[in-house]
Amino acid sequence: MLLKYFYDTSLAHASYLVGCQKTGEAIVIDPGRDVSPYLQAARANGMKITGATETHIHADFVSGASELAAQTGARLYLSDEGLADWKYHYDSQFDVSLVREEDEIRVGKIRLEVMHTPGHTPESISFVLTDEGGGANLPMGIFTGDFVFVGSTGRPDLLETAAGIVGSADEGARQLFASIARFRKLPDHLQVWPAHGAGSACGKGLGAIPSSTVGYEKLFNAALQFGDEQEFVNYILADQPETPPYFAIMKRLNKTGPARIAELPSVEKLNPGQLAKLATSQIVIDTGLSTDFAAAHVPGTINVPWKSLVRWAGFFVNYREPLYLVCSAENLPDILRQLRSIGIDNVGGWFDLDEVTSVGLRTESFAELLATELQSRIESGTVSLIDVRARTEWDEGHIPQAEHFFLGSLLKTASDIPRDKPVVVQCLSGGRSAIAASILQRAGAEVINLQGGITAWKKSRLPVTGPATVSCTG
Repeated sequence: MLLKYFYDTSLAHASYLVGCQKTGEAIVIDPGRDVSPYLQAARANGMKITGATETHIHADFVSGASELAAQTGARLYLSDEGLADWKYHYDSQFDVSLVREEDEIRVGKIRLEVMHTPGHTPESISFVLTDEGGGANLPMGIFTGDFVFVGSTGRPDLLETAAGIVGSADEGARQLFASIARFRKLPDHLQVWPAHGAGSACGKGLGAIPSSTVGYEKLFNAALQFGDEQEFVNYILADQPETPPYFAIMKRLNKTGPARIAELPSVEKLNPGQLAKLATSQIVIDTGLSTDFAAAHVPGTINVPWKSLVRWAGFFVNYREPLYLVCSAENLPDILRQLRSIGIDNVGGWFDLDEVTSVGLRTESFAELLATELQSRIESGTVSLIDVRARTEWDEGHIPQAEHFFLGSLLKTASDIPRDKPVVVQCLSGGRSAIAASILQRAGAEVINLQGGITAWKKSRLPVTGPATVSCTG
């Protein structure tokens, strides 16, 4: 048996290629939209991808299952669990087998037994793997998708927080509790291969280790330590990460079937002379370094450095309108790959970063402030302070005079921030607040970025308090 692990760090997404070396057949589990890594791995190991499957209808990235089927003719094995609202709508376009509890998927001598594990989503399934090529009759591992992670479990609230289905969070949590009870009955030796690692918004407290075992998770996974259902429900629904608004769009896209990458229109390079006017009416993201942007940028543009683009683009981009980019030609292919991985296909064009700089369009800047300087400015009442970190970070401790406005919501809530004095923006170490500064400056505020964030504030031995009694989260 061949087992290959793929990890997209920008999405904290894990996927797998499982192959039978005797027959040369392989299946891909939870593929991302860019399927080239799977095709390359199969070729390198003399295998043909004959199947593709996914553990559920993903909300955080565009599935590559249909892309693999289109490019290779692979059969798709898709969940037939859950209610009608959570069935796939594109199964008639490909060779598809709909699978349910106790069904088996065979790839040469590899057997995958389907286990219905609802909770994160109603249609969620896991795959228990047995390698029969060496005569083994016992399973060796389980692909858990977003059901059980290393150190955590999938969040059950997305149908409510992303799709607006009232009451589904509590129901999903109770389904998850029941699924966990089944997981506990699995043999301790089984390896656990999840679909996400640390940094994913599909759960809280995910570990950074790529795999685990059932026995280890029984002992140390915080979500597996509850015997009382209501105590578990209270725990699992508390302190989940903010739900990116694009999750609802991904659910619909992966249910109906995304466009083929080869069918997407080319992205044209635009004349820098168009940029200044365009930035007044459209979202234009400058993907350059935050330090360079702070020093000089085109008025109206938003700064999200390209290595952070996937994490924040889904919060900022209106999927119904075109997005424009300021970037280097060298980084453009990877930037487009990242955007397409979360379904942002409507890119209206791009401006060359070097050309924009050379023609003198970068005429705006914003200042930075040291923590000790901020303290005196606060005491004199000459600035207001905005903390743009996640709610859980804010609750763990914040600067007493700060108000909370989450970065992901800032495009919508910027107008709620008073403009009677300069606004200092702050995060953990200065990266996210630099993005926030660009958004607030676009909205007309006079902004200053706190250099080093709350980390620098603490190092200066300045006061930090617990949860505020009143805050604005948007």
